[in-house]
Amino acid sequence: MALASFSRRVLLSGTASLGLMAVVSRPGQAASASDFPAAAKSFPLDRVRLLPSPYREAVQSNLIYLHRLEPDRLLHNFRTSAGLAPKAAVYGGWESETIAGHTLGHYLSACSLMFAQTDDAECRRRVGYIVDELAACQDAEGDGYVAGFTRKRGDTIEDGKVIFAEIRHGDIRARPFDLNGAWSPLYNVHKTFAGLLDAHLYCDSAKAIVVAEKFGEFLDAVFATLNEAQVQEVLACEHGGLNESFAELYARTGNRRWRDLGARIYHRKVLDPLTAGRDELDGLHSNCQIPKLIGLARLHEVTGEAGYAAAAQFFWSAVTSAHSYVIGGNGDREYFQTPNSIADYLTEQTCESCCSYNMLKLTRHLYQWNPDAALFDYYERAHLNHILAQHNPRTQMFTYMMPMTSGTHREFSTPFGDFWCCMGTGMESHSKHGDSIYWHAEDRLFVNLFIPSRLDWREKGIALELLTGYPFAENIILRVAAARRPVRFTMALRIPGWCENPGLRVNGASVRVERRNGYALVQHRWRVGDVVELFLPQKLRMETAAGNAGVIAFLQGPTVLAANLGSAFNGGPAPAIVAADPLENMQADPVQPAVYRTAGTGRPGDVTLEPFFRQYDNNTAIYFQRFTGAEWEAHQTQLAEEAAALKALNARSIDILQLGDEADEKTHALESKDSYALVYRGRKGRDARSGGYVSFRMKSSQKPLVLRATYSGDDRDRIFRILIDGAPVATERLNAEKRGGFIDRDYDIPATLTAGKRAITVRFEPETGHSAGPMFGCRLLAGA
Repeated sequence: MALASFSRRVLLSGTASLGLMAVVSRPGQAASASDFPAAAKSFPLDRVRLLPSPYREAVQSNLIYLHRLEPDRLLHNFRTSAGLAPKAAVYGGWESETIAGHTLGHYLSACSLMFAQTDDAECRRRVGYIVDELAACQDAEGDGYVAGFTRKRGDTIEDGKVIFAEIRHGDIRARPFDLNGAWSPLYNVHKTFAGLLDAHLYCDSAKAIVVAEKFGEFLDAVFATLNEAQVQEVLACEHGGLNESFAELYARTGNRRWRDLGARIYHRKVLDPLTAGRDELDGLHSNCQIPKLIGLARLHEVTGEAGYAAAAQFFWSAVTSAHSYVIGGNGDREYFQTPNSIADYLTEQTCESCCSYNMLKLTRHLYQWNPDAALFDYYERAHLNHILAQHNPRTQMFTYMMPMTSGTHREFSTPFGDFWCCMGTGMESHSKHGDSIYWHAEDRLFVNLFIPSRLDWREKGIALELLTGYPFAENIILRVAAARRPVRFTMALRIPGWCENPGLRVNGASVRVERRNGYALVQHRWRVGDVVELFLPQKLRMETAAGNAGVIAFLQGPTVLAANLGSAFNGGPAPAIVAADPLENMQADPVQPAVYRTAGTGRPGDVTLEPFFRQYDNNTAIYFQRFTGAEWEAHQTQLAEEAAALKALNARSIDILQLGDEADEKTHALESKDSYALVYRGRKGRDARSGGYVSFRMKSSQKPLVLRATYSGDDRDRIFRILIDGAPVATERLNAEKRGGFIDRDYDIPATLTAGKRAITVRFEPETGHSAGPMFGCRLLAGA
């Protein structure tokens, strides 16, 4: 199926054309002019073995961590839910919250993938053990149910299974991450299904399919009681890629029941606009949506329904062209913003790692339908610059967010105290770095990623080795390492969109090639010892942020570069570039590859640019404001005026509280419930969730007073009350009134509430089902 609107110029703005130099070929080495395949398949993961590289290092590091984890601790809630005694204590972090159990599904997938990638026998043993334990829990439940999530009712924690009885009786209370009081239970359930399906695929566990089908019967019975409107109510809560699981279960078993159930799990509010080709992603949680589209892609593959494919294709194009950062990630505070606005959202909370994990999965589906190299230009970008960056091979730990704001660094997980969603997908991502290097169709071999590896193409009786220091080296060598007999086929080698003058040799001789769909095609009768050399010259280049030519990033080849601000950076102005041409006067390091230094163009000083992905511990800057000399002077004047205005405001203030600052909150006797401190755009803040509150003491005065609170101008659907000493003074409704910045709200305090008082208590209290704030500071001002 042809994919519409895939443009390398959209994906890689500012890159050169893809012309491939044509030279005289030796007889028998010319490229084939045959029609380009309409579809392709990746090789099974167990056919690819990684050779030394940062990717293999990540797999080996991740294997250490998988061995450190204890399956019985991840199984704790599954056993207690089934009335069985747990065999070990539950882990901390999210595994001690009501979303408990989600990590087990990720872990089951990761161990299954790791066995296929490395032949690690211990991972396979653990897969078998976990599946046996899930089967035992399911037998004890007696009705097919097997899950570990819980529900909190007041101070009581109860088995999450109770929500399904309520839903079957029409009692449906859904919010984006809460279904009948449980934290995203269908998302949680999807992880278990995905783990079981991976155990079946990669470890030949027939029992895993039995458990999955029994659990499917339980859920199908729940959905069977619901009409379409009720189904849509349920789907208003995050449900992961549950539609994908049932499409896949149908593909494995042939039971149409699962296909039909997967098709029912169709969230119309989100998916109908995408099917119609409308980008209405603004304000939607990114990682809640991407799995739905993966599910539609899989449903398209098993049903042939064209609308499913149209939605997946349009979504991918919209996200990669208008909602993605230079590293390939997307989302700020986990949400999509308006198209082409990422320059306004360079914050500490960008690029949730789960989102890139899922975008790569979606890319694989689309590539299967149409092997276009543009898809792998994106895949390589996110795989190298985000996925590889989110795992520290020295510590085995993972990031949740990948901050794009200058002067920040990555926050990594702890081994046993976090268990975020991104730890789960991280365990999977770094168990399968060989899964997308090689693809095949008919007599054609596609080489899409230049990762050192060995491919066993058993059907052709041939083994190939890919040897390279890429992305820092410019040459890639493909060598026929073994062959039962000479065999003719066409190699299709991806030519990245950024490469201006690629070259190609076969057995030392330059060959004439054709380029189709972004590939150099070389047809040959291959024998042991044959060598193909691909040359991909790299040079420093820059890209502008989507929608804002004044914000730039630097790359060499596929590698995103970032200013190394060191581990001891303690704030200060963000680095900027003052130059008519930011690429001029860049000095390449004579020893280190892909390292440059600005020469007189950096402000407030020159900086060294290094590959972003391997700066695990540094504070960095990826994006730079770009100024002319005159613009820089005007910018300095503006900053001075803002500083003077703040100084005057502070002088007028009777009291100031920096919410989120532990010392300042203690000074102001802060009390709270269901409230969390945070940092956003360099400012500390604090929110209060539904059922919670924030209160604190502030100095008072006999003068008329105004309470000023600062909020993010992007926050929406926040409704809360502000009270002074228990008396309501205002109800605030935030609805994204100033995108990309902060807003101040002033609340007049009646004199009757301050008369004769030296201090007052301020309280923020959300309405049921909503949040308060976050508030990024409060101050009491003398009124007019």
